[in-house]
Amino acid sequence: MAERTFVILKPSCVSRGLMGEVIARLERKGLRLVQAKMRNISQEEARRLYKVHEGKPFFNDLIRVITSGRVMLMVWEGRSAVEVVRKLIGATDPVKAEPGTIRGDYGLDITDNLIHASDSVESYEYEHAIFFTREELES
Repeated sequence: MAERTFVILKPSCVSRGLMGEVIARLERKGLRLVQAKMRNISQEEARRLYKVHEGKPFFNDLIRVITSGRVMLMVWEGRSAVEVVRKLIGATDPVKAEPGTIRGDYGLDITDNLIHASDSVESYEYEHAIFFTREELES
């Protein structure tokens, strides 16, 4: 059975023209794009998305980065989609991310690291619901 995961291409990914490269990598790995939309994320949505990090020293930087411009919000589907996407994107810190991963090849900063992806099925369930309706994912 196919699993779903939630991915955000952050403002730096959009502004640097890397969306096509990232999407192509996910597609070449056999994942299927279920739904996507481009827009800005509100402060409220950002705080909900990153609530697990509230109170940590980097929380405000996460909010600032994700709300600094347009993003691409996506839901992907495939076998072990959460794990597959996490391996493709690489470590949170681009300095520590392996070459060949998205962050390892293109990331410049630990906070503005190009891409956000759910780290578990439970995270997917919580995160995608902030941005997508059930109807959007069924159409």
